[in-house]
Amino acid sequence: MWRSTFHVQVCKMSGTSIKFRWGLSASEPEQTPVLFVGQPAHLSALSWQDIRCKLEPRVTEEVWRRGLSVTSPGDVSELWPKGAALGLLPPRRSRHTAPSRNHALSKIVKSALRSTAEEYIVLVCRKRDVLASAVAIARSIPLYSARSGPAPLNASTAPTPPANSAVIVEIFIVNNEGDSDDEALNEPALTDGTLSNDELSTIQDIADSVRLAAKITDTPANIMDVDAFIEEACKVAKNLDIAEPTVIRGEQLAERGMGGIYGVGKASTKPPALVSLSYMAPGATETVAWVGKGIVYDTGGLSIKARTSMVGMKGDCGGAAAVLGAFSAMVRAKPTINVHAVLCIAENSVGPNATRPDDIHQLYSGRTVEINNTDAEGRLVLSDGVVYARRDLKADTIVDVATLTGAQGTATGKYHAAIISNKAPLESACVAAGFRSGDLAHALPFAPELHFTEFCSHVADMKNSVADRNNAQPSCAGLFILAHLGFDFPGNWLHVDMAAPAHCGERATGYGVSLLTVLFGKHTNSRLLKALSPLR
Repeated sequence: MWRSTFHVQVCKMSGTSIKFRWGLSASEPEQTPVLFVGQPAHLSALSWQDIRCKLEPRVTEEVWRRGLSVTSPGDVSELWPKGAALGLLPPRRSRHTAPSRNHALSKIVKSALRSTAEEYIVLVCRKRDVLASAVAIARSIPLYSARSGPAPLNASTAPTPPANSAVIVEIFIVNNEGDSDDEALNEPALTDGTLSNDELSTIQDIADSVRLAAKITDTPANIMDVDAFIEEACKVAKNLDIAEPTVIRGEQLAERGMGGIYGVGKASTKPPALVSLSYMAPGATETVAWVGKGIVYDTGGLSIKARTSMVGMKGDCGGAAAVLGAFSAMVRAKPTINVHAVLCIAENSVGPNATRPDDIHQLYSGRTVEINNTDAEGRLVLSDGVVYARRDLKADTIVDVATLTGAQGTATGKYHAAIISNKAPLESACVAAGFRSGDLAHALPFAPELHFTEFCSHVADMKNSVADRNNAQPSCAGLFILAHLGFDFPGNWLHVDMAAPAHCGERATGYGVSLLTVLFGKHTNSRLLKALSPLR
């Protein structure tokens, strides 16, 4: 009872809403602060008539032009004290960063927001960059907070949550001058200079889903345990007006032969679960399943993590949170294919029932795994998840998403997820979707004949951790999952290891929501997602 009460209270404590609009409305910066943000060339192209409604009478045209000339890229200048500010994005980018400059945008927004009851952000960008930019703003304003606010130490009542606040993002579309390396984005839907209500709804839905994914990932495991995660999935299904999720839990997992999820989570007081949400499109001939790793806390199990390595492991459910958020946004975009979200939820705990190194588990694929590292648990739960997606859901395309390996950050860094796929076109499309969505991705080597021998076992079909930690660990981890589908799997399989980009500092980013919706946007009725999707 205490947990449920506290959970509800915490969810109320962060009351900042974000709303997106096309075009500028009149406002007074002294009463409602405003931040203008964009690339220098785009901001300089604005006429005073375009923007005066947000700045007068406090800011003159001369002050605006002066601000443009003295503000350095990446910085923010005040045009009116605590009322009007100007932030400039970098004018140049390298070929492995997003055209939207979304990471710089997030930093600017975080630094410039006033935390008042209501404030405006005027986003000036090209239409092709509008979704990635909107997501960048959304992830810079997190939902989860357990701060109680100011209250006397001897107060006899619970602290009152702060009043709700609102950030209103007004979007000004400029022409397509600038980066032109992606010619596929020159189609009319991305060059017409307007945003329809349908396109604004798409932007709002994806931004809200990114914040949902980040909220789940940010919430500590004493609140966001297995029970609470299942509740979140049920809420999403109810809000979408679809069938209740399928939940296979506890001993049912063992009875069904899902030894991966069951073995990882059986030591916890909250039994593990496989949760599946489904949207069946009328007349669909193609089925896509997204499978997410949802380890609500990872102690490492009996191969226990060091003290400093364990801090932050509440975020090991970021893959499942991203899949849940992406599923919500995708269904709202009215997909033309069957879409499934498979959440593999467990807590990797230490206890009398914990899996031991040397134990052997049989996974849903029927293959046996010798456990040589209980801290390599994500691949075990995902292996059951992808086989469930293929065998039970009949998926043609399977994407697994996970905060899987620490080595991912070493391989591709803090901003790019590491991906591998059995199909080169899907791999290339994912990289392109990363640039367009702002959720960057970079391909790893796909070479099963060179790397899968790392899992050789003398007593089982495979071990769960590599023999040589210097031999392409992120690639190997993905291959372990594919091995349970089979290396001859005829469908499309994509593995997304987003261990590092799932967080920025101590906050979750909601990484993966925008990537998945843009990647599969072709299969929706959203004009914006169709135009952005690299699949053809």
